[in-house]
Amino acid sequence: MELTFFRHDRRPTTAPSGTGYRPITRHHAGFRCGIRRDAAGISRIPICQSDVSNPGLKLYTSDVAGREHDYDWVIVGSGFGGSVSALRLAEKGYRVLVIEVGRRFNDEDFAKTAWNLRRYFWMPKIGLRGIMRIIPFKDVMVASGCGVGGGSLGYANTLYRPRPAFFKDKQWGELADWEVELGPHYVTAERMLGVTLYRDEGPADRLLHKYAAETGADATYAHTQVGVYFGEPEVTVPDPYFGGEGPDRTGCRKCGACMVGCRYGAKNTLVKNYLYFAEKLGVEVRPGRQVREIRPIGAADGSDGYRLSTERSGSIIRKQKSEITAAGVIVSAGAIGTNSLLANCRHSGALPRLSDRVGYVVRTNSESIQAVTARDDSLDFSHSVAITSSIYPDPDTHIEVVTYGKAGSIMSRMYTVLTGKGTRLTRPVKWLGAMLRHPLKTARLFFLPRHWSQRTVLLLVMQSVDSAMRLKPIRRKFSRGVRLQTEQDPLRPNPTFIQAAEDVTRWFAEETGGTAQSGLFEATMNIPTTAHFLGGAVVGASPETGVIDADNHVFGYENLMVCDGSAVPANPGVNPSLTITAMTERAMSKIPMADGTAEPLHLPDEARGARTQDSLAATRTNMEPGPTTDEPAATAAD
Repeated sequence: MELTFFRHDRRPTTAPSGTGYRPITRHHAGFRCGIRRDAAGISRIPICQSDVSNPGLKLYTSDVAGREHDYDWVIVGSGFGGSVSALRLAEKGYRVLVIEVGRRFNDEDFAKTAWNLRRYFWMPKIGLRGIMRIIPFKDVMVASGCGVGGGSLGYANTLYRPRPAFFKDKQWGELADWEVELGPHYVTAERMLGVTLYRDEGPADRLLHKYAAETGADATYAHTQVGVYFGEPEVTVPDPYFGGEGPDRTGCRKCGACMVGCRYGAKNTLVKNYLYFAEKLGVEVRPGRQVREIRPIGAADGSDGYRLSTERSGSIIRKQKSEITAAGVIVSAGAIGTNSLLANCRHSGALPRLSDRVGYVVRTNSESIQAVTARDDSLDFSHSVAITSSIYPDPDTHIEVVTYGKAGSIMSRMYTVLTGKGTRLTRPVKWLGAMLRHPLKTARLFFLPRHWSQRTVLLLVMQSVDSAMRLKPIRRKFSRGVRLQTEQDPLRPNPTFIQAAEDVTRWFAEETGGTAQSGLFEATMNIPTTAHFLGGAVVGASPETGVIDADNHVFGYENLMVCDGSAVPANPGVNPSLTITAMTERAMSKIPMADGTAEPLHLPDEARGARTQDSLAATRTNMEPGPTTDEPAATAAD
């Protein structure tokens, strides 16, 4: 049995009006408290000992101390939203618990190649507990991250700000000048995540640059902004980011395997910045647990706190259920996890005040992911980071070149011969026809995947168009609760075919003599794949238009927030991790300091957040892709 100690001697007593935050008093300040826990989870009786800074205090049990909650804040999920929330709340003196459904990974724990199914894919019911979760829906296939650090473990470390149209989207544009509001928080996010410009140029970049020149988009060609430490390759040095107070780092060896998991300490995952400092400030991270229900204690609006029901993640039997109480809850379980949890809480009556708009305004970044595989090893796309350059062939379309390095050849099973435009009826027929016309290419793709990832450049195409779908709750037939299924928005459906993706893929294939490929599900079932599933619990002006307000507080509840990709209200048209981080930084900046905390707890200056009153215009730099206006790319090139 393990005993964990953490501070809980402060709580806010005042808060700005209209923040959705209601303070709850605490008794007997100045003591430290631990919770006895074993493999079954935490017990209901915490035990306390005197704080080392005040040894004269008595030992208390929860009954004597009158302690109301196990934690001040419980955060569900440890991705970009959850990790930011954990650090900023701990910095203000709160007791914080982070619950993560996935496992914890050290650098050496990541799979050497994606063929190691157990360490790469997340399917816990069959024993796979890796970092990549693939979830099929009727209208889209979703790839997302899993583990302590969330999507940062397996994302392509690409950190862009969206173009100005994103901040003016009708879903939230009238609530604030978002480019100004988020400006200082983008700066903080870029500093915390170690954003830098990738400066090398490989064969994929040269091809993309040539394509841009031929299509009039040359002025938009740019190298990516990435969160990677580019020191001397494979040399470990003391922390270069946070005045020496962060973890040691190792220079990137440019193996291209960022999305399989960086085994070398070069990738700026959340466990090397936000979570690292959060845990130094006393945040407890509990992996391998899934929150099944959030229910108010006492007052229906949650102002008396919440009880969270948890169980061992992926369990069929031996669920090891437990309960935790908290004054406030931040849901940061990713777009699918958050929407599923909220939908089930609404269905069960645990959170009946939730807006009817839960599950609406779901975005996919309007993505299409295609591939081109070279004939032989004369073109090696693997010596780089995951994403190295991008262009804008038109104002709404963003194209990036992507690699898995030499470690991702199993992903060849997710691709097939290029099919072209069609419907759910005609596209399978076209796919069969394409395989019959190109039997050797088809056989090579299926039977010779060994060098696929080093010979293959993936083409990630994203659009900032106003397309959407819904995550509709459907009652489960053989168990309690609801499951989610997609439903296209009839007025603005998510595209299943993007002509710009088809054009660039065919051009790359012709230029290299390689094999052009569509995503398997896109070709056979007219279902696109996205790695950037967003929305469903979006910002809105009221419960009639959104689930959360402009400060990320859930309508109808006190001290209940959503801070992750599900809050993003529009298609950013770029990789959204930086935007999720900035939105969460802003939301946390509005939470008041804990009672008795005159100054934030110790952090290096480089790890401090921006203050809310520091809002400045979000300045675009020459590191960012694309033109600085919303004019067409061709106009910019002229």
